[in-house]
Amino acid sequence: MNNYSNRRFIIGGIFAFVILIFLIRLVNLQIVDDQYKLSAESNSQRRVTQYAARGLIYDRNGKLLVYNQAAYDLMIIPRQVKTFDTLDFCKLLDIEKDDVIQRIKKAKKHSRYRSSIFMKQISSERYAVLQEKLYKFQGFFVQTRTLRKYPYHNAAHTLGYLGEVNDRHIKKDNYYTQGDYIGKSGIESTYESVLRGAKGLKVYWVDVYNRIKGSFHNGRLDKNAIEGKNITTTLDIKLQEYGEELMQNKKGGIVAIEPKTGEILVKLSSPGYDPEMFVGRAMSENYRKLANNDTLRPLFDRSMMATYPPGSIFKLINALVGLQEGIITPQTKFQCHDGYHAGRFTMGCHHHKSPLDLKESIQQSCNSYYANTFRNILDAPKFGSVSESYTNWRRHVTSFGFGSRLGTDLPSELTGFIPKASYHAKQLRTKNWKSLNIVSMAIGQGPLLITPLQMANMVSCIANRGYYHIPHIVKSIGENNKIDSSFIKKNYTTIDPKYFDPVIEGMDLVINGGEGSTGRSAAIKDIEVCGKTGTVENPHGDDHSVFVAFAPKDNPKIALVVYVENGVWGSRYAAPIAGLMIEKYLKGEISKNKKYLEKRMLDADLIHTKKIKKDE
Repeated sequence: MNNYSNRRFIIGGIFAFVILIFLIRLVNLQIVDDQYKLSAESNSQRRVTQYAARGLIYDRNGKLLVYNQAAYDLMIIPRQVKTFDTLDFCKLLDIEKDDVIQRIKKAKKHSRYRSSIFMKQISSERYAVLQEKLYKFQGFFVQTRTLRKYPYHNAAHTLGYLGEVNDRHIKKDNYYTQGDYIGKSGIESTYESVLRGAKGLKVYWVDVYNRIKGSFHNGRLDKNAIEGKNITTTLDIKLQEYGEELMQNKKGGIVAIEPKTGEILVKLSSPGYDPEMFVGRAMSENYRKLANNDTLRPLFDRSMMATYPPGSIFKLINALVGLQEGIITPQTKFQCHDGYHAGRFTMGCHHHKSPLDLKESIQQSCNSYYANTFRNILDAPKFGSVSESYTNWRRHVTSFGFGSRLGTDLPSELTGFIPKASYHAKQLRTKNWKSLNIVSMAIGQGPLLITPLQMANMVSCIANRGYYHIPHIVKSIGENNKIDSSFIKKNYTTIDPKYFDPVIEGMDLVINGGEGSTGRSAAIKDIEVCGKTGTVENPHGDDHSVFVAFAPKDNPKIALVVYVENGVWGSRYAAPIAGLMIEKYLKGEISKNKKYLEKRMLDADLIHTKKIKKDE
């Protein structure tokens, strides 16, 4: 009896175990593993993503900079693919048979039941031919999306480009799925969430040949796409276009700002590239070509990512700090005997009259004047040590936005470098370092590194007599004209506004002071331009040419920097280019008496000249 009872429990247990296995398998099939459901659905339904029209981008004057153009992605559902005429298929798409095989394998790895991209961005012409024969190829269908188009072939670094999302993007934001596009740089990246809109969905009934037979359940599962918002930028595209022409065959950058608002009028990096190069199926190949060009580095945004020594334009900052600290007055004079001399140390300077007062020192760009000013700032008795006085000096300097990111609404901005006192102690291997050890910083050399964006912000700050708005590229979004409140706020320097006037008078003399003025080529009839030239020492070749300016002198409308690598002197290339840019912006055209200068700048080639001479 006991044996029978034991057998009954064993048999019952076996049955229970088998039932449990069936239950687990049933749950797995119906709830956990959805491949059969997907298979059934994919045979009767087609779920097509409706990509939203991306927002348009305009310049400050309403000129269209970026719009959308229809493109077509060929999609595949591997489970539905039947044997087809490979030769005909390859001819339609202009690809090889091996490529077809590899693409199908890749799609199967993604999912046998869900759709994925087989070939992206098919042209309208090819799509028209493909559409007529697509019924022959079961498991394939076309999905519409939009590509960016550019009426103007300028401002590529600023506008940015789109690229396919990667795993990191998908993990970070579940809005994206494989095959989606996202802003990778520039405005397209910063304002991605605004421009992209929201995707929609269309669900269709399809027959066994994958042909659409109607809307699934009368569209109850459909969802309309929401268009992205349009953006109006602060750019003046005609001025941008002109600047790029002037900088052709030159390395460097130009940044122009409207001082009273911080709106960026021009932001260019040269050499650049045509934004159309990053549209369509040729994008990957074009990107490789540009990325592998180590000589010109066209993908490198010199306007925000290049950090340069500022050279003599930095004398304006040292003049302001000297005035604020009571080290100099506008009447203070220093001797210059073809340079600054301290013991065995000599800092050379070009020949000019001596002594000079503050305004004349700016006009003549006297190295001796600023070596004396800088050393007197650091050696001031009111501070306990050179290190303390330097820290105070640095506090003034960084209030102009140097040494940190300004916070612009464009990605990839670098900080530049304004060294702390500890940096000098480490480099000089002593805590008791002297002002003479770093006197090269008096004229914008040494370890100082500043981006062109920061240089333009500096001169904008001077034009405003002591404050700046964070430089920004977007003026309004959609129907709402509001921008981030941080761009409206005034950021004040540590310099009293009254000290800017004598410095501005000196900048006026740089342009309009007659003989000895280093920026005369930037002068414009009937417009008072204030500026400062700079020649930056370059151990790797010809010196760099830099010029900062604003105009008009009263109620300034534009402030800018022009930085030309290997331009030798600030007066040779940077100053005349800046003058032409200002005249173009304020007058709309270049006067006849400046046409010769315009032609000289347009024809100047600083990239290929040396190679030509060498070959000769």
